[in-house]
Formats: sequence, structure tokens, C-alpha cells
Amino acid sequence: MLERAPCVYILASKMRGTLYVGVTSDLIKRIWEHKNNVVPGFTRKYGVHDLVWLERHDFMASAILREKAIKEWQRAWKLKLIEESNPEWLDLYDSLRVQA
Repeated sequence: MLERAPCVYILASKMRGTLYVGVTSDLIKRIWEHKNNVVPGFTRKYGVHDLVWLERHDFMASAILREKAIKEWQRAWKLKLIEESNPEWLDLYDSLRVQA
């Protein structure tokens, strides 16, 4: 089940807009929290709510290392990562909920 597996994810405010990189063990719940502004912080302040990229991991430790690495990347590298799998910058959240 993808929603209960360690995942690294990227949210965007719009196509090529403001980005947020995060990690979670419950993707559907965490993205719902971002979309509904449940927790104060960066995504609420800047309206960063569209799930545009995700990567599943077998272990939380590897997901955390990947998240930290991606956060250090240049913006252009993050855009390329997103556009390799999601060139239209579609919000992937609804498709996750269907799979669950």
C-alpha cells in the first residue's frame, strides 16, 4: 500500500512554481494535511498543495536521506526530476486515493 510506505514527495504551487520537498510514512494523509492547511508552515503560507512527484522507499531511513539530498539540489535539477515523470505537472493526489 503506497499510502503507508515511506515516500519522498514534491509539492508545487503551480507549474514551475514554488516547490516543497517532504518525506512521510503515510502519503495520502500527509498530502491531505497540506491541501487542507492543517499544519501551519511553508506549504500553507505559500499555497503549495499540488503533489507533482513521489518516490516510494522500503525504509524510512533511505527516504529521509533522499529527501535531504533533494532539498540540497539546484532548482533546475528538481524541475527536471518532476518533468521526467510528470511533464504536465498534474496533481497526482487524486490518482493516489483511487489506488488506495
